[in-house]
Amino acid sequence: MQAPDVVESDTPDGQPLIVLLAGEDSGDQLGGDLIAALRRHYPHARFAGIGGKRMQEQGFDSWYDIHELSLFGFAEVVSHLPRLLTLRKALVARLIAAKPVVVVGIDAPDFNLGVERRLKAAGIRTVHYVSPSIWAWRENRAEKIGQSANRVLCLFPMEPPIYAKHGIDARFVGHPLADRFPLVSDRIPARRALQLPLDVPVLAVLPGSRHSELERLGAPFLDAARRVAAALPGLRIVIPAANARSLATLKTMLARGPHDEMMPILLDGHAHEAMLAADVVLLASGTATLEAMLAKRPMVVGYRVSPVSYRIARMLNMLKTDVYALPNILARACGMGPKAMLVPELMQENCTAAKLADATLALFRDSDRRGAIVNAFEQLHEILRGELHGRAGDHAAAAIVELLNASAATAR
Repeated sequence: MQAPDVVESDTPDGQPLIVLLAGEDSGDQLGGDLIAALRRHYPHARFAGIGGKRMQEQGFDSWYDIHELSLFGFAEVVSHLPRLLTLRKALVARLIAAKPVVVVGIDAPDFNLGVERRLKAAGIRTVHYVSPSIWAWRENRAEKIGQSANRVLCLFPMEPPIYAKHGIDARFVGHPLADRFPLVSDRIPARRALQLPLDVPVLAVLPGSRHSELERLGAPFLDAARRVAAALPGLRIVIPAANARSLATLKTMLARGPHDEMMPILLDGHAHEAMLAADVVLLASGTATLEAMLAKRPMVVGYRVSPVSYRIARMLNMLKTDVYALPNILARACGMGPKAMLVPELMQENCTAAKLADATLALFRDSDRRGAIVNAFEQLHEILRGELHGRAGDHAAAAIVELLNASAATAR
């Protein structure tokens, strides 16, 4: 697809500025793939904004630390609100002055949608990459997202029809994780890579990547893992840390527990390998559940937000679903039944060490159930991968280029 002429003339030095705003590790991965794909269309573009290591490896100039935006829940955001408002005001002013050809907000909707709305009102083209979970929360949020973004890029095929009902331009670009996992997974190479025995049960534990998640979920998850190990002789536990801060936090948490033959193996990264090596995965609700699904690993999902955040969501009737884990949501959306429940979910007051351990042990002890789950996961993987051909980052870049071409044609 030909790059629009307007891009080449929007900056004094002839180098168009494309801004990306990513707020956490998953957004950094999406941003890195997107920059690589966009650079094939715009080889002389400058990429800047907010991003992490993956984006910086693609020549991205990060103006702020990506972890400035790594917050979740009402209470967590409120406690940092003055700092976030100051950051957003400074960022908006800087972007209006810089006049980028497009601003792509990657996830982080609580921060990015407000930025995008102000920029769109100022005449700057905006794209929001990763639709907020409008199928789980208030659907009328779609209209507000349309006020912020000229185009929404969706990772799941059930999302664009919801936006279409509200007259919002949304495109399914595929989920990048579907490109990174084979349809049929092999446990042996992953175990060899992590130096794990081939003939013992393995549990992977992923209690979240954000510091606030680890503070809330780390203790019950680690306690649950120890309970499972006590009931399953020979069990090996692997815990991949998402980043350096998570690694340090988990080391401290593990140091407080018993030091014996059941001591978990703490990994610096290698989440995909840990999942592929495992028989069962115990993890926090979020994108990691999709990764475990694509790895074809039965899982138990737990999560807690602050009691204040949860009460507010319930009081305002904001939750529109009775399931939270992505495999369960996808199973229902993709025709596996309105009450499909592939993955045990233990949320809020049910997210205790005892209940997490019981659900995890139940999966280890039921091979038929694990086999049925794997079959269902393979079907869902085919759906996510089969809608489109090629890499998700390439589809996302093509959707942005198309938007800029249309804007250039209108300008002429």
